[in-house]
Amino acid sequence: MEVGGRVPYADFGLVPGPTLLEKLPLDVLRDDREGVRVCEDTEDENEVFRAAPMRDVAFTADLAVGGAGIVLGSPALSASVLRCLGSGIAPFFPVSSEPAGLYLPVCIFLFLFKLPFFITVSVTYFLFLQWFPLGSLVKKAILWMILGIPGIWWIVLQIDGVKKGSLAKKHEGRVPQPPDVIASSFTSPIDSLYLAAIFDPIFTVSYPHTRQVQHISLLGAIFRALSKPQEYPPKGAKMIDLRTLIAEHPKRCIVVFPECTTTNGRGILPFSPSLLTAPPGTKIFPVSLRYSPPDITTPVPGAYWSFLWNLLSQPTHCIRVRIAEVVYNTSTPDAAVEMKDKYLTNVLDQLAEDSAMMSSTDTLTSLSDQSGEVNTEEKRILDKVGEALARLGRVKRVGLSVKDKMTFVDAWSKRRR
Repeated sequence: MEVGGRVPYADFGLVPGPTLLEKLPLDVLRDDREGVRVCEDTEDENEVFRAAPMRDVAFTADLAVGGAGIVLGSPALSASVLRCLGSGIAPFFPVSSEPAGLYLPVCIFLFLFKLPFFITVSVTYFLFLQWFPLGSLVKKAILWMILGIPGIWWIVLQIDGVKKGSLAKKHEGRVPQPPDVIASSFTSPIDSLYLAAIFDPIFTVSYPHTRQVQHISLLGAIFRALSKPQEYPPKGAKMIDLRTLIAEHPKRCIVVFPECTTTNGRGILPFSPSLLTAPPGTKIFPVSLRYSPPDITTPVPGAYWSFLWNLLSQPTHCIRVRIAEVVYNTSTPDAAVEMKDKYLTNVLDQLAEDSAMMSSTDTLTSLSDQSGEVNTEEKRILDKVGEALARLGRVKRVGLSVKDKMTFVDAWSKRRR
């Protein structure tokens, strides 16, 4: 059989089948190293794979790292939007739940029993109680109540350099405190809810091509985990760097999601350069959050009902929290980069005042790409945080970007139509 030849379907060739090159990644997609399926069935994988864009790729015989891989023919399917061919990880497919089987009536009962309490407490807090001067402890207690209703009772905490049972004696400087920066993994709406219940932090949104972040509320961070990925800040967004944000809120921790978008927890995406604006003396804590069962992750945007079902239909959930050792931003930005950041800030401020002046998307495309550049020392800092998150989560770093996820989401949406 030729490498670039056609492989027929089960109807003996009446319908042209996929090329051998297309079938190889499909077989890879069915592989699961952790025993957890990342898609509902093989037809889902096939349809999403065929919905991804085609492109011509030159022949190469080596297995490169970070998105490139073995290419056996042309035209080739852009498999990098589904799985990083260098590491063999698919971070964007949703994790499907285990079949309920005979326990389906029990799951339905748990869902119907928990849903009214969950909605009532959540709506009451986010619409009314959070605006009252109740104090940090009372607000944290309500957030823990929201976490407890779905059954999130088991929290397994592990801190680098601290042995089990000795946390009370050796916790000084190893747990985030104001005004430290938390560089957190981003897989689920529960990430923000848990971090708020523990640290009462300031939440931010990072973008791949700018060093500035967008300050958002807790509710905004929760819905951010269910929203479509964005390469650039929306029009009129108020952008700020971490140095200024820390100066404005010295008694609060700052949460940064440097991956910029959610995954299923099976890989760490390339980082935004937003962490590089943290002051040199500020502690940066890499924090990894993993869930058991892992089906409450939301790598696909808009999965509101499936998330609620997976969250409320199970008796309990477990969060594994791992905190790495402190990382300091010892890098020095280039003078040209600082000038570009200041210029970008001025342009965004002007756009906020006069939105009719020009297209903010075009401006961000031309300017943010430049401010996203990093030098060797800055890249080393980002790599150190990324490697810490990968080690804590026991996963690998992948070369798939926010743009790759946007392509995947488009293919996934076509498959769902």
